[in-house]
Amino acid sequence: MKVHNRVINKFFAVLALCAVLPLAVNAAPLRVIVDADTANEVDDLFAVTRAAVAQEWDLLAVTAAQWQASHWTIPESMEESHRLNQMILAHLQSDVPTFRGGKSRLYDWGDQAQHSAAAYQIIRQAKATPAGEKLQVLALGSLTNVASALLIDPAISDRIVVHWLGSQLDPVSGKHRIDDFNCMMDIQALFKVFESSVELHVMPLNVAADLTMDYQSVDNALAGRHPLADFLVDRWQRHVDPLKARRVIWDLALVYAVLNPALARERKLVTPQLLGEREVWFYSHIDAEAMKGDFFATVAKQWPVSPVNLSDN
Repeated sequence: MKVHNRVINKFFAVLALCAVLPLAVNAAPLRVIVDADTANEVDDLFAVTRAAVAQEWDLLAVTAAQWQASHWTIPESMEESHRLNQMILAHLQSDVPTFRGGKSRLYDWGDQAQHSAAAYQIIRQAKATPAGEKLQVLALGSLTNVASALLIDPAISDRIVVHWLGSQLDPVSGKHRIDDFNCMMDIQALFKVFESSVELHVMPLNVAADLTMDYQSVDNALAGRHPLADFLVDRWQRHVDPLKARRVIWDLALVYAVLNPALARERKLVTPQLLGEREVWFYSHIDAEAMKGDFFATVAKQWPVSPVNLSDN
């Protein structure tokens, strides 16, 4: 009887192990690359910072995107974005590598790709992603680097998932506009990505617009905690419209939608013929308050301060 019981116990132990194994496999952290036009705005720095401290995924690289077509651009928009990416990661003492992207939009004809370190890093990491998984690319600005990677090596289209902040989608009429900043910084890249077969998730600007922060809350939560936290506050004050009391933190909405899918809803739609006439996921709602709350909670946990320091503020 004891032998019989031992056999039964081993049988159920094996069953329990089999039930757990799939969960262990699925629990593998996402492999992520963040592609950001960090020098363009204030929100980019908040998004890159949150992505860099996230324990939920494996951040493989931060790449720099250009915004050279803008009327308020700077001489080297990609280079300045690259510098800020390096600065953020240095403040965090992170060993995540940074890569330069294309300096301008796609070329008009011939080999249209911008052959950059960022494009080749996307290709390299896509090919290194284990079978059954996909590299997650979060594009926070123009799609130049993503489109270039797909043009250089189309075979990676089934090895990556692209999450992009851009365009506007009316939830009632279904009208899809592609005339916003991120679209216009490289409209050809937009067409290349939408016309490809890559899995695509889009955060429309009218959805991301729900995530706002006011200066006083940011200053109260960040000031004095860490040099990087102080830099985020300083960026708010010194960038375009320094007296703005409230800003939309656009890019952070996309980071949270991927980091914690429970904080966003999306639906699959078929794009018009102009954009490939194929299925694309569009976010339709975000829990902006939860995202904002988590950001401030993460800052407090990442950079705790003593009660004495808090009273000094």
